Formats: sequence, structure tokens, C-alpha cells
Amino acid sequence: MENTRLAIITGASSGIGLACAEKFAEAGWDLLLTARRSERLKLIAARLQKKFKTAVFIQEMDVRERESGAQLAHFLTRNQLKPHLLINNAGLAVGIASIHEGLTDDWERMIDTNIKGLLYVTRALAPLMTAQGFGHIINIGSIAGKETYPGGNVYCATKYAVDGLTKAMRMDLVSYGIRVTQIAPGAVETEFSTVRFKGDEDRATKVYQGFKPLSPEDVADAVLYCASLPAHVNINDLVIMPTAQASATIIHRKME
Repeated sequence: MENTRLAIITGASSGIGLACAEKFAEAGWDLLLTARRSERLKLIAARLQKKFKTAVFIQEMDVRERESGAQLAHFLTRNQLKPHLLINNAGLAVGIASIHEGLTDDWERMIDTNIKGLLYVTRALAPLMTAQGFGHIINIGSIAGKETYPGGNVYCATKYAVDGLTKAMRMDLVSYGIRVTQIAPGAVETEFSTVRFKGDEDRATKVYQGFKPLSPEDVADAVLYCASLPAHVNINDLVIMPTAQASATIIHRKME
């Protein structure tokens, strides 16, 4: 089975990952979507295939599991699919405690997802790209990987790691014709704050009050732009913020 352009998206069941799936399907890409929530993936795949007449494959997996990357690579080789684009989107923040009050379980969940998950998937798929002589890896970073903020400690550290890994990947893969991009958003209204505050919807909602945050679609537009450029053009690093957000900690809120 030969595909035209295939985008692999981790964390595709909601938020930025889902928005990317919709944008890329509309643009005519085939998709391989991964997430832990298989029922959501099935519904998304059925909807996108019907609406855009494109091929949508799904894989239920947790990037925190070491075999997750190998699982993806095996699926690709078994189905003779070439990975044109990998969007390392799966990521999260948990808790906002100061370093001396932080929960190690929260730390490990962020490190395992944001750093090790990205590494497991990239390690398995990058050799397929080097062998075929083309490919593009887009890592979804964060303004938290450019600036720290109170209570961000370990989350910021994981996103600084994504920033550093993106630069290193670009150096390691440049001789194979593989592009590597980081997209680092500011405030995006997704499930992000609900997860960070462990289901406290009232607290999560307040994060986005008084200004217009980015939508997942705003970020997905930037991802599609980077992926659609000619092969000789690469966007190394793109920071995208709401107009009302000047930095990680400065947001202009209009109080009612």
C-alpha cells in the first residue's frame, strides 16, 4: 500500500493534535493518529474519512510506554506506509506547586510524556526517514520552553528539553534531508489547564478569562504552514502567542 503524504500525529484525540488532524485531512494528507483514548480515535477517523475522503489510520498507544515507538514503526512497515511527517504533539502539565512542594508522581508523568515519549517515537521513526531520504519532524513545544514562570519548574524543564532536543535533532538529521521544526505556543485554550489542575474546571476556566487565547486551530494552521513549504525551506523555530500575551507571565486581561 503506497501513500502520497502521511502525517503521524501523537496525542491526536483532542486539542492541538485533533486540530492538526482536521487541518491536514482537509489539505489532502493521509493520517496516522495515535492517542490513549481509542474510542475517540475511532470516531475522529470515521468523521475525517467521510468528510475529506482521505485515509485515516489509528493506533491506540501511550507514548510513555517504551514500546510505543516500535509499535508505530511496525505498523508503518507492515502496511508499506512512508512517514512524511511526524508531529510530536503528545504532552501535558500536571500541578503548579513550588519545587519544595511538588509531587514526584506529577513530575514523572510530565517527564515520561513530554521528553521520553517524544524520544521513544522519534527514535523509532527517524530511521525510517533516514532510510527513505526525506521526512519532517515537528515538535510541539511551548513558551514554557523559552521562559520559566512561578510554579512551572518541572513542566518548564521538560519544554526546555524539547527546545534543546529539536536543535540537536536538526543537527543529527540534516545530512539526510530531514527537516526539524519546533512550534512553541503561548496560551492555547484546550484541555491543558483542566489536566494541570486535575479536573478543577473552575480554576482552569479562569486561566483564559479576560483575553482571547489561541485556539487549537490557530496552532494547527502554523503546523500546516511549516509542513507545506518547499522541501528546501525549513522553519526552525516558531513562537506563536495570543496578541494579548507578551510573555509567559504577562497577559493583558480586560476585566469586566
